[in-house]
Amino acid sequence: MSELDPLKQKSAELLLRLYELRRDPALRAARDWFVTRFHPASADDVVAAWMAPDSERYRMTTTYWEMAAGFVLHGAIDPAMFHATNTEYVAVYAKLAPFLAEVRERSGVPAYLASLEALVRQLPDCDAQLATYRRYMALKKKQFAGG
Repeated sequence: MSELDPLKQKSAELLLRLYELRRDPALRAARDWFVTRFHPASADDVVAAWMAPDSERYRMTTTYWEMAAGFVLHGAIDPAMFHATNTEYVAVYAKLAPFLAEVRERSGVPAYLASLEALVRQLPDCDAQLATYRRYMALKKKQFAGG
């Protein structure tokens, strides 16, 4: 039997830890809100969600995926393994991407969600995936309209 590649073994362990964190009730509720209830139409909507006194749902979701992306980009998690086992980060970026340049400018944080953006942009079919997730989130918006 051949030995496992140490990076792949460590990647698997880190991915399982990230999955455990995703199961936290507060993070799970924040992620659900982000997908089903948060539908920004402008950079104003994003900044308002980020800076509001009750911004924890927005911040929990975005910082979780920014952290995970940073692990991948800095070599702690194998990129192919991460991409094969996660998709939600693409949806988060798809929702925010149209507004990121303005959000970065207005907030004075030019690297805001830069790791998330870089990771998504590595996908060979990035534009197709973004389009797919935007369609999915449009359906979620209709499904939860008024909620």
